Amino acid sequence: MITLQHIIDGDNVTGTSETLFDIYDPSTGKITKQIQGASANDVQKAIKVANEKLASWSQVTASKRAQIMFNYRDLIIKHTDELAKLISQDHGKTFADAKGEVGRGLEVVEYCTAINNHLKSDFSADVSTGIDSYNLRQPIGVCAGIVPFNFPAMVPMWMYPVAIACGNTFVLKLSEKVPSCGLRLTELMHEAGLPNGVLNTVVGDKEAVDEILTNDAVRAISFVGSTPVGEYIYHKGSSHNKRVQALCGAKNHMIVMPDADLEQSSDAIIGAAYGSAGERCMAISVVVAVGDETAEDLIQSLMPKIKSLKIGAYNEPEVEMGPVISKQSQEKILSYIEAGINEGAELRVDGRSETKRDGFFVGGCLFDNVTSNMSIYTDEIFGPVLSVLRVSSYDEALTLVNDHEFGNGTAIFTRDGDTARHFTSHVKVGMVGVNIPIPVPVAMHSFGGWKRSLFGGSSIHGMEGVRFYTQLKTITSRWPSGIRKGAQFHFESGKDA
Repeated sequence: MITLQHIIDGDNVTGTSETLFDIYDPSTGKITKQIQGASANDVQKAIKVANEKLASWSQVTASKRAQIMFNYRDLIIKHTDELAKLISQDHGKTFADAKGEVGRGLEVVEYCTAINNHLKSDFSADVSTGIDSYNLRQPIGVCAGIVPFNFPAMVPMWMYPVAIACGNTFVLKLSEKVPSCGLRLTELMHEAGLPNGVLNTVVGDKEAVDEILTNDAVRAISFVGSTPVGEYIYHKGSSHNKRVQALCGAKNHMIVMPDADLEQSSDAIIGAAYGSAGERCMAISVVVAVGDETAEDLIQSLMPKIKSLKIGAYNEPEVEMGPVISKQSQEKILSYIEAGINEGAELRVDGRSETKRDGFFVGGCLFDNVTSNMSIYTDEIFGPVLSVLRVSSYDEALTLVNDHEFGNGTAIFTRDGDTARHFTSHVKVGMVGVNIPIPVPVAMHSFGGWKRSLFGGSSIHGMEGVRFYTQLKTITSRWPSGIRKGAQFHFESGKDA
């Protein structure tokens, strides 16, 4: 049995919470690692250290911070296979998927190597006689990240590299289900030259989260996870005067128009719906087929592909889909499948036979004739369950997407540019793909949804991330040679002589 520890001020620390977390291999259902949870006192120590190191780290030049990010980039590349293996062991996703996750997180680290450019200020000379005006983006202080189980590397790397590159210190609260990769990434950050205490990493539950939400030293909190938890974090954190970004749940629709390339659409759906066993906030879980003929042709194309999915452990050859994260998740997904059947949807592909394996497996499922009042449509299932809704027109499809409470990601597959352009302009969703099923923005752009998929109004990484982790200061200055004699009783302006 492997015992993991938290990392506070560069030291490995045993937690003092009364909760011992078991970490499972989802492909076998067996406990492989354990970690004693971080108590509120442990989190207080991490925040205290981060606060003590803030003054010195915030004064390190942006060029030096960028150099550490260059070093970190090289170490991540060198250790990609190791990191991917840790992800697969804790999470269950395939090795190829895990490597891809590391790569997407790495893009944000690479973005941070240019932090000098991202922190450039504006300067306006002679806004009035002898007066110049300019602005600075300065660190906000101690920041914290609360991350989900489904992306043990990528989502943390969406947060702390940007915050640290901007001159802040950081406390990272990992998911107790998948802590191994996040802890190893913290070790590599120190190896890259980051001073001890700038990044502190703990593993805990609500006790740890509530300390982050209420501790006066924490100035900004980033969260990715479910909507109920995100809403709680947003309201509680905001009530304690913290800047909060909370990226939450999703029900991502993909509209398939009659003119779409059928095979392209079908292949895109398979990867987007069943990749990572559907445990992605950007997974396609609803296909909106425009016209019965489109729906039937698409389903006939999908069914054999779903049935032939290679399901197994990450270290099995050519595996395409792994298990879900836990027994509880498996049972929740099965309950939704039962609910879909009971509510009148047609289960065209039933993957429940995969639950007979050891571990937490659920095979790919496909529902047809789903309606908008069914729970398999309204709720985020977070598993390999795809619903097909049939509509008669593009307008009906667009209304369906816009009326859903979530607005994280969406896609349209069509050959018609006019339809695609109308969709991108009028859909009420934060991230939109045109013939792209999972439109996750690259690092120089920002990730974030609309409606109940985002609380706090701030997207993550890219320039939105830089703005979130900095505070704006504007300076207006005049030197003695520009001072006129005599008092003035109005604001200076460019119209003043």
